[in-house]
Amino acid sequence: MTRIIIDQRYCGPPNSGNGGYVCGRLARHIPGAAEVTLRAPPPLDTPLDAVAIDDGTWELRDGAKIVAIGRAASVELARIETASFEEATAAELLTPVKPHEHPLPTCFVCGPARAKGDGLRIFAGPLGRHARNAVLAASWTPDANLAAEDGLIASEFLWSALDCPTGYACNYNQESDSFDQAPLLLGRMSARIEARPRPGDRCVITAWPTGRDGRKRTAEAAAHDEAGRLLAVARATWIAVEREVQLGRG
Repeated sequence: MTRIIIDQRYCGPPNSGNGGYVCGRLARHIPGAAEVTLRAPPPLDTPLDAVAIDDGTWELRDGAKIVAIGRAASVELARIETASFEEATAAELLTPVKPHEHPLPTCFVCGPARAKGDGLRIFAGPLGRHARNAVLAASWTPDANLAAEDGLIASEFLWSALDCPTGYACNYNQESDSFDQAPLLLGRMSARIEARPRPGDRCVITAWPTGRDGRKRTAEAAAHDEAGRLLAVARATWIAVEREVQLGRG
């Protein structure tokens, strides 16, 4: 058993952990690619227990409550979208979630209220050359304070960087070729990390929707460095919820 505390810095909604970051923290215990299912909002500044189960899975527990379950998984995507760093920075200007309308302005990954070097400030927007396929892109230059002991960016921050862009992609409606503002919460995320960048490396995040089924919305994402080297891929399932639920009040 390992003790984990999700610091307030790593919030998604104001009172719970960013889903991608929490998934990445639990995935540290799982060799290779992993799938993590979130069962409850991850509490902040609270001692949580990462517990190995006999079947090879890991549970993140808040006392008797199961917050998340992780297991080894195969994460192979049917396609992997790419973009240049310049295309990604241009796409950010078209982000469908404008700063003054952002539902979670303090989110560690996509919150516009977070200062540079504090939050990741990843603002995905549609690539012009993929107008009807809703491929989104954003730039990301990871800060030195995200590095692990080996000097490379810690793996949980790659999970984080791939999280919110998939949420943005899930709000794309192919029928109307537009983005809606449905409140979403991450339900499940799978990721495979191929390489970790160094602080200051210019990276590109791409994300695209893959389907909808009732309240469930799915998307995939990839991270590359500026030279085009694949860093990581992910798939995510998001759940459409009421606004009060998104904020942890429901």
